[in-house]
Amino acid sequence: MESISSKKLQFRGKEYPCCASLTMGIIGGKWKTVILFHLINEKLRYNQLRKLMPSVTERTLSLQLKALEEDKLIKRKVYTTKPPLKVEYSLTDFGKTLVPLIQSIADWGDLVVEKYAN
Repeated sequence: MESISSKKLQFRGKEYPCCASLTMGIIGGKWKTVILFHLINEKLRYNQLRKLMPSVTERTLSLQLKALEEDKLIKRKVYTTKPPLKVEYSLTDFGKTLVPLIQSIADWGDLVVEKYAN
């Protein structure tokens, strides 16, 4: 772990005050980490993600997928060979660097439910 310093971090044209701020700026929010979690082991289509996350709105899911794609954490592959149009989402190599972090977050959530839910 790096010591706290006053240097500013730059990533994709944005400035962050620390490494934790940069990380949360990229994967923060209610749905980005959930999307990344579901993409750890497999490619998924939009409707598959919707079924796994029934409380997210279509608009929010679309916006979060676009943001993750812009940050190059996921890739969107469009298959146009035959109708209907098929789109799959998967982690990029850069996105895969987050797998240990996302798995730790998921494991912590399991621990909370097991030990502290009551």
